[in-house]
Amino acid sequence: MPAGGFSVSAPPGVEFEAKITPIVIISCIMAATGGLMFGYDVGISGGVTSMDDFLGKFFPTVLRKKNEDKDSNYCKYDNQGLQIFTSSLYLAGLTATFFASYTTRRLGRRLTMLIAGVFFLVGVIFNGAAQDLAMLIVGRILLGCGVGFANQAVPLFLSEIAPTRIRGGLNILFQLNVTIGILFANLVNYGTAKIHPWGWRLSLSLAGIPALLLTLGALFVTDTPNSLIERGRLEEGKAVLKRIRGTDNVEPEFNEIVEASRIAQEVKHPFRNLLQRRNRPQLVIAVLLQIFQQFTGINAIMFYAPVLFNTLGFKNDASLYSAVITGAVNVLSTLVSVYSVDRVGRRMLLLEAGVQMFLSQVAIAVVLGIKVTDHSDNLGHGWAIMVVVMVCTFVSSFAWSWGPLGWLIPSETFPLETRSAGQSVTVCVNLLFTFVIAQAFLSMLCHLKYAIFAFFSAWVVVMSLFVLFFVPETKNVPIEEMTERVWKQHWFWKRYMDGDNHHIVDGKITANNGASV
Repeated sequence: MPAGGFSVSAPPGVEFEAKITPIVIISCIMAATGGLMFGYDVGISGGVTSMDDFLGKFFPTVLRKKNEDKDSNYCKYDNQGLQIFTSSLYLAGLTATFFASYTTRRLGRRLTMLIAGVFFLVGVIFNGAAQDLAMLIVGRILLGCGVGFANQAVPLFLSEIAPTRIRGGLNILFQLNVTIGILFANLVNYGTAKIHPWGWRLSLSLAGIPALLLTLGALFVTDTPNSLIERGRLEEGKAVLKRIRGTDNVEPEFNEIVEASRIAQEVKHPFRNLLQRRNRPQLVIAVLLQIFQQFTGINAIMFYAPVLFNTLGFKNDASLYSAVITGAVNVLSTLVSVYSVDRVGRRMLLLEAGVQMFLSQVAIAVVLGIKVTDHSDNLGHGWAIMVVVMVCTFVSSFAWSWGPLGWLIPSETFPLETRSAGQSVTVCVNLLFTFVIAQAFLSMLCHLKYAIFAFFSAWVVVMSLFVLFFVPETKNVPIEEMTERVWKQHWFWKRYMDGDNHHIVDGKITANNGASV
């Protein structure tokens, strides 16, 4: 998840001299470990909550309901404790984001990543060694704190350390590795489900691998030039810039960073600036994209894929195997986004995916409505395959649209003086609604039954209409030209622009170059 902070780019038509140096390669590894850690945490919970050994130790009531025929197929997993196990990570991440925003700015990106790694390691120890539910929840909360710190610092570290020409690719690489982490978790669950009675401990403990890599990486990399300069360490920042760019010719980029830092520090109340009328389009779009991203239903499927397939009558092995298939589709489809986002544009991907998600969810709702009743789960082989195909169709469309673009669009539309505050709001809203869906899904499944997919498909219609009318195309538009080329040209949002070339910063009018007028 992209995090708050400022980024710089070369003036139009100018590209800073830079080579892909070893530290940039290490940064790619950092993206992989941070993304893998988050993705693994997302994917692992659904698998272990479908394991009888895990349920028997921590949620015996759920295990008893699962094995009793008298309970509704849709309500076997309806348990608040089970939902807290999953959702507590996201609530903790939401809270930790506020602290991470401070440490990222005041202590640097590197130290914030190190803090995240320590939280991850301690959380993994608690979860792997858990003897009771309280210990299990504490472990998830610690992992959530790690998520809050890592998701703020790692993408920001990448965007500042990478040469301009590969900056976008590295940011989507983080999202790609989240999907790889989910797939890895599904593969682990598929194997450990056969290990009795401690397979679930192995599933939870293996999260220590990416956690350890993230911690070691944070110990050995240097902080970004942007962070050093922002904290007044100009000479050290210039030395690091020369080292990571592989050239002594860094004066133009160094001056840009110094100027960006000066402007950012002049903004004493970025959240107040965020509420200015001219920043309303970016804020509204950023917030609604995060809400809509969760109400596609994707996290419900990715969190609880094994549980969901069990509910539909699949046996344990088959349900975990199906979850592995959806995880693989998720990874491959994210690659589609990497390739096509700058070719076909953001709007086209979002609108095409809206049609695909709507049709697949309606198909799932119809099949379940006909074949799965409260006490009958006789899907049959053919219908079961169809459900898996439709779930994969849904996952693929999300992975090349709302997954990466829900983060990319806000990160490229906020003006410099509100970019940090805007990204913080984006992260917080996303984690808040991730928590809401994770906490509510199993209860919704119990009460709405197959209609839960109709519920999510209705939201897909709403969000697609919003994209059609209110989300402008930002493909190939330089960040510094967004106001002139995007917002002032949009049929609706242009009314929120002042019609001149000035920003309102803390109640003072400044020109685009930062000078007071």
